[in-house]
Amino acid sequence: MTTSYKEIVGRARGAFKDGRTLSVEFRRQQLQQLKKMYEENSHVFLKALHSDLRKPKLEGMMLEIQGLINDVDYSLNRLDKWVKAEEVTSAIPFDKSYIYKEPYGVVLVLGAWNYPLQLTMLPVAGAIAAGNAVVIKPSEVSPATAAAIANLVPKYIDKDCYPVVCGGIPETTELLKERFDYIFYTGSTTVGRIVREAANKYLTPVTLELGGKSPCYIDQDVNMDMVARRILWGKLINLGQTCIAPDYILCTKATEKLFVEKAKEILQEWYGEDPQKSENLCRIVAERHVDRLEEYIKCGEPVVGGKVDRKDRWVEPTILVNVDRDSKILKEEIFGPILPIVNVDSHVEAIAYINKGEKPLAMYIFSNNKTKTEIFMKQVPCGGVTLNDTILHVASAELPFGGVGNSGIGSYHGKFSFETFTHRKACLSRSYNSFIDKAMRARFPPYTEKNLKLLTSQKDKGDGPGFFHYLKIFFTHVISMGLGALILYLVIHYSESKGSIDSDIE
Repeated sequence: MTTSYKEIVGRARGAFKDGRTLSVEFRRQQLQQLKKMYEENSHVFLKALHSDLRKPKLEGMMLEIQGLINDVDYSLNRLDKWVKAEEVTSAIPFDKSYIYKEPYGVVLVLGAWNYPLQLTMLPVAGAIAAGNAVVIKPSEVSPATAAAIANLVPKYIDKDCYPVVCGGIPETTELLKERFDYIFYTGSTTVGRIVREAANKYLTPVTLELGGKSPCYIDQDVNMDMVARRILWGKLINLGQTCIAPDYILCTKATEKLFVEKAKEILQEWYGEDPQKSENLCRIVAERHVDRLEEYIKCGEPVVGGKVDRKDRWVEPTILVNVDRDSKILKEEIFGPILPIVNVDSHVEAIAYINKGEKPLAMYIFSNNKTKTEIFMKQVPCGGVTLNDTILHVASAELPFGGVGNSGIGSYHGKFSFETFTHRKACLSRSYNSFIDKAMRARFPPYTEKNLKLLTSQKDKGDGPGFFHYLKIFFTHVISMGLGALILYLVIHYSESKGSIDSDIE
């Protein structure tokens, strides 16, 4: 008999309520088991990734498996510090204010198909570190990786606390009818809206990692060989099926010509005469996506690539020029190896063009002019930025990764994953100090104008440098004065001694 979603979620909730996921020791042990799973089964996951996307070993290891291992290590090395209650300044003397870190409860993680291992399991690790139970739903569009996750996860971590659920749209629809305490979704904006609507039934908080049109501006003062390599790498890993891949280029007509010429050389160097035969390029995940991408190629003039092989799920790395600004390739997220170029005369026009659309998930600026890059940073709202390269801002555990507006809600990675799945509970501990109690009696009835004036006379003085800052200054002055006095004493003593010696000699 098939177990119902209600039973699966119920078991996870029961395990959470019993306190099984709460101890730091348990969290640490589960994270260590996740790491062990990745290390012992890297060949299984690589095989699955190759089956789903024909992903090269290097991309599979570095962008999926090793990234997950590094993330677990990062969390394990800091978990004891993260879980501690945080004491903050209290408005009233003798009182103590704390922020307690507590898990939400039962979390639903809905993974994505383009990086089907990493984008499913990275948020899972953050939720485990925060002490939650997690229902794990990998994407059915990458079935081999979903099967590997479903098979291996229960062998390494607690089955009740972290169940894996597989299935397609009907199964996900039914799963979303259950009550969760937090939902984390990675995927398209269209489905993100559906997830948000489902979460609204129980006012469930959500993180939505979506996508959009990530622009790439090229200034005229750049090293084109370096720039072209960095853009093409960011565009072509996973054959363009990356939510933060450069979606389109903004540059002058002269810069476009230089970029296209250099791109032809680089693609020849990387993939040879026939890129379809190269083992360094993935495949499109499904034939229907090949059909979608083939229509996009018709939106402009292919000056590089343009070939499509539906049976092989292949779309050649393609650069389009003379693209109609009203065409759908400039309206919809591409999610493939097609790079349209939009001509602009200046960075000002580029910024205006970007801001006409929805807020992007990522933005890439190639320029040696710091004034221009600062203008982009200040005037273009977006999820994240890499200056003079692509993709790499997402690799830092010290930076939050997430979108804004249409490109997403919330962020994660590193400590930000822990914080995403953690409720920060405020706690004020009052003192029984009689003096403070008398000072605060103005809040009690009977209410008087005198008490009102007393209560409203308290003004915030700002954080300021604080008591210890002034204490430090005081001791610095004392030590300086003491050293000065000591030096003066030694000078005088030396002079007197020298005078006495001279007298004896005479």
